[in-house]
Amino acid sequence: MSTGQMTAPKVHREQRRTAAPEPTRGRAAPLAWLAVPALIFFVAFAVVPLAGVLVLSFTNWDGIGAITPAGVSNWLNAFADPGMYHALWLTFVVMVVSWLVQTPISLLLGVFTAGSQKYRALLAVLYFLPLLLSSAAIAIAYKALLDPNFGLAAGLNMPLLAQDWLGDPGLALGVVIFVIAWQFVPFHTLIYQGGVRQIPRSIYEAAEIDGAGKVKQFFFITVPQLKYTIITSSTLMTVGALTYFDLIFVLTGGGPGNATRILPLDMYLTGFRANLMGPASVLAVILVVIGLALALFLQRLGGKDRTGSQLEGM
Repeated sequence: MSTGQMTAPKVHREQRRTAAPEPTRGRAAPLAWLAVPALIFFVAFAVVPLAGVLVLSFTNWDGIGAITPAGVSNWLNAFADPGMYHALWLTFVVMVVSWLVQTPISLLLGVFTAGSQKYRALLAVLYFLPLLLSSAAIAIAYKALLDPNFGLAAGLNMPLLAQDWLGDPGLALGVVIFVIAWQFVPFHTLIYQGGVRQIPRSIYEAAEIDGAGKVKQFFFITVPQLKYTIITSSTLMTVGALTYFDLIFVLTGGGPGNATRILPLDMYLTGFRANLMGPASVLAVILVVIGLALALFLQRLGGKDRTGSQLEGM
């Protein structure tokens, strides 16, 4: 056999290897154009307003009159204000405690409602009812129920419940966290329910053959398989804590005193009650930076393959 006959197949294989990426590159260009409308909306409704807020943070404006440059004075005043650090601390307290409360409850309810029994479907519908209500409606309802004179305690004649839930600084923040959890646990339960249903049944069948009970299956199969679901839910939960405004505004208005005045509410009250758009813009920029840092940190926890598809062949 000649040398030319031995090397010919190798040449063809090399040609196939170099030619293989061509169809992929050909499909990539049209797919990239599909993202253009979303990119335009993102730039118009996210990047441009954010740039405007950043510029506004270096000005003085009452919302009506002329805008005048203020240099970095708004930033210096914000970082010298103890009220900003108090609001920031309350924001992190609400964020951390909300995560600690909502994550285990949502995870357990998600696993429970992912079952195939009919009564679980009925319970799932009941669990998801708070998703149909607005934050303002929930706040008004709880404000009426927790009224110590005319609320649930008076109606049921239970003196134990007759506390000044929203007027006591030691109780108000706990009530706010409870109401937030009541509203958002169904949403995260839905996320976990979908994640549990994606876990292959064969893994549980193999574990049952090996003698693993339900508890071991939960901790050694369900929880590890839900790693990316937990990260996604945690990202939504923690970054979403930076947007809690309407519920707290209606429920407590930031009081009593400043007991529930978290940073998003502080930003609103500074801008639209004190008419100080410059300092309010500083608080808005701080919230954006914290939100981006938290989201990036949580995504890094998922590893470098976080954005890769977990399905075979995709």
